[in-house]
Amino acid sequence: MDSARLVVKQAHSMLGDEAAAALEVAAGLDASEASIVLFFCSPRYDLQKLGRALEGAIAAPVVGCTSAGQIDERGYVDGGITALSLTSSELLVTPYLIASLTGSTRATEVGYEAAVALARRSTRKAFGLLLIDGLSNAEERVVAALFEALGDVPLVGGSAADDSMNASTHVYFEGAFHPSAAVFALFETSLPFTTFKVQHVAATTRKLVITEADADLRVVREINGKPAALEYAAQVGVELEQLDALVCAQHPLLLGVEGEFFARGIRSVNEDGSLSFFCAVEAGLVLTLGEPVAALEALRSGFAQAEARVPNPAVVIGFDCFSRRREFEGRSEAPAIGALLASHRVVGFSTYGEQFDALHVNQTFTAVMLGGATPT
Repeated sequence: MDSARLVVKQAHSMLGDEAAAALEVAAGLDASEASIVLFFCSPRYDLQKLGRALEGAIAAPVVGCTSAGQIDERGYVDGGITALSLTSSELLVTPYLIASLTGSTRATEVGYEAAVALARRSTRKAFGLLLIDGLSNAEERVVAALFEALGDVPLVGGSAADDSMNASTHVYFEGAFHPSAAVFALFETSLPFTTFKVQHVAATTRKLVITEADADLRVVREINGKPAALEYAAQVGVELEQLDALVCAQHPLLLGVEGEFFARGIRSVNEDGSLSFFCAVEAGLVLTLGEPVAALEALRSGFAQAEARVPNPAVVIGFDCFSRRREFEGRSEAPAIGALLASHRVVGFSTYGEQFDALHVNQTFTAVMLGGATPT
């Protein structure tokens, strides 16, 4: 093996026993010399047992999280574990644990620690990968702190999920699963890479002003001075009782930043007429109503643009909003979308939110595309 090239291996297990699943994944990866192993798993495992089993089975550095389903060579997958190993002498990965997200400054400390290390030891290019508790409501603060500290280092990531149970999400670091935590991994490499995002939503001309909100709880109570759910339904063009998960997924609110739009997805329509969001939304924001466009075409276009920068990619590490998957399943498009992702060598998971540079977003596919080899 030419160690300067990138060797990519996928493995997965649907076994319910934690020790057996870990051993099956480890055997499929053969990761004794891997630069990093990434995995995404069902939250239905006994995570304490699974953490110990993974630590014992895999010698390489390992990071991972719980998911709402995975993406691998089979397309969209439910349950089990999906894992990926990356091996190259031209790839150095340094993971950091950011624990106790509530009121912590650890994200800023990790960002500056990584920035100093990068400046001291490497002339390689770098990108950051973030896995974070998807129920912490801390994504905006953490991703902004990391991106500010690291300067022009691009960052992508996903919020850990738990099969839509909204009970408890975890990230994995050094043999244990952690709630209320994040894992940040700094990738330094001479291999070609690019980060990118894809949305299958377009901006309309309809503007919605958030006039009352609780940003900490991500709850919007008023839009345009009216009860939030009622005004949102009117802007979409449906009756209030028609606001279901599919309608909300198809019509996120969009935040405009320097000519680009970033989705702010709606988590739920509440009995008191408020709306809960997956991202923080503050009073005074002017958002734009989104409308759906063809998802397959949007993905094809996104991959074509990324592959123009990284021809013949070895792997794409992808973070795909579970609301997108729910929408695709509602329209019977999930098999075709999953097959397209698999054909572009995507390994990743269905998330409770996505990160792209300094922003936390929703209903988006964010990813890093790595070149340097053909997967084995």
